[in-house]
Amino acid sequence: MPVFTDIPQADFVAAIRALAAQLAADDWAPDFIIGVGRGGLVPAVFLSHASGLPMLSVDFSSQVEDFSDEPLVKLAMRTRGGERLLFLDDINDSGRTIAHLRRALAAAGAVPGSVRFATLIDNISSAERVDYRHRTIDRRETKDWFVFPWEAVAPAAAIAADAADVPGRIA
Repeated sequence: MPVFTDIPQADFVAAIRALAAQLAADDWAPDFIIGVGRGGLVPAVFLSHASGLPMLSVDFSSQVEDFSDEPLVKLAMRTRGGERLLFLDDINDSGRTIAHLRRALAAAGAVPGSVRFATLIDNISSAERVDYRHRTIDRRETKDWFVFPWEAVAPAAAIAADAADVPGRIA
């Protein structure tokens, strides 16, 4: 049975403020925050407000090509015009989403160095690295299924089903 760990709204807001501070302290500045659907959309809206940066989005979770890969081609084109993009997701767990985004952006000709990644939670044993994070975990030790504030409204059975879909992360 997985351990469900709720992320309180106040902790989520603190995480967003910490990411905004990291961005403000860095010499690299994005032109857009890109929320990665579904888990990165709410954090991206909050970070957009906290940083004053505009937000766009891509949807990876639905696997509908028109809403995932096609927008990445347009975003890669923007980097050729000099724009910088910060992709934001809730958690870097296995690294699968970030790897997909990186491959798709590179294949579409994104300029190296113009794209960075941020997450609220970063798994250090992930296959992919992020540039900004609020919290670091090691999935080899931490098996909790994190329930973010926007997920907390889902029925308990739906949350359990989501966790059951990726048993390797919680077992």
